[in-house]
Amino acid sequence: MSTLQLNGTSVNVEASPDTPLLWILRDHLGMTGTKFGCGISLCGACTVHIDGAATRSCVTPLSAAAGKKIVTIEGLSGPAGKAVQAAWDRHQVPQCGYCQSGQVMAAAALLAQNPNPSDADIDQAMQGNLCRCGTYHRIRRAIHDAAQQLGAAK
Repeated sequence: MSTLQLNGTSVNVEASPDTPLLWILRDHLGMTGTKFGCGISLCGACTVHIDGAATRSCVTPLSAAAGKKIVTIEGLSGPAGKAVQAAWDRHQVPQCGYCQSGQVMAAAALLAQNPNPSDADIDQAMQGNLCRCGTYHRIRRAIHDAAQQLGAAK
């Protein structure tokens, strides 16, 4: 049995230690906001925060996540998370929406570390988060907007 600190709650999970965190979240705990895309850490659809860092859950074994603070899209809060979600709405970022939970999680992690990112910073932080609909220009605009909102809130 492993214990996860998931979205502010302690959760016990009965699974093999090598089970990917993605499947623990989706199949064992019903947290379906985290998406399966590629299974090899290339698309970013499965991005969650582990101890504040954007992490691909499809390649993170349960054993590596046990005891750490895990946040999924369902539990995303705080100033950066709220600013990103509001900016996503304002800029109508999603088209099909499949990749968006991973995109939002990566953007929130970026802004929590760097509240005023340049285009290059955004490109670096968001690389590997694929959007098949090609909404990258809206994603970048929304991240800049969220950064402005965070700066205005201070």
